[in-house]
Amino acid sequence: MSQENVTVVRNGYEAFRRGDAQAIFAALDPEVEFYQSEEVPWGGRYRGHQEIGIFFQGLMSTIESQVDPEQFVDSGDVIVAVGHTRGRARATGKEFDVPAVHVWTLKNGKGIRFAAYIDHPRMLAALQR
Repeated sequence: MSQENVTVVRNGYEAFRRGDAQAIFAALDPEVEFYQSEEVPWGGRYRGHQEIGIFFQGLMSTIESQVDPEQFVDSGDVIVAVGHTRGRARATGKEFDVPAVHVWTLKNGKGIRFAAYIDHPRMLAALQR
């Protein structure tokens, strides 16, 4: 099942790149949990599709970004995506290229947990005037 999990995660990044919210939410369990450090404006803990929508609204209203996973570590029900997030901060216009590690937990082919770890100092530098 784990190689199928890598495909689910990879397809999720492709859907994000296309801006296909329907495909993203279809790959997430209704009770999915997201976590990102509260150091960034869109950070926090979110649970369920409605709150995940709030996460994405905060993210997309703050930055324009593309996540480029360069490696997927297949650990069965846990898939780790290692790469970069690149883009531009909307308020400052500053561009960023930030190392990122995303940890996905899947169950029955759906994401049940997502945790994002990025280089906060570099991201915060892009967000600040």
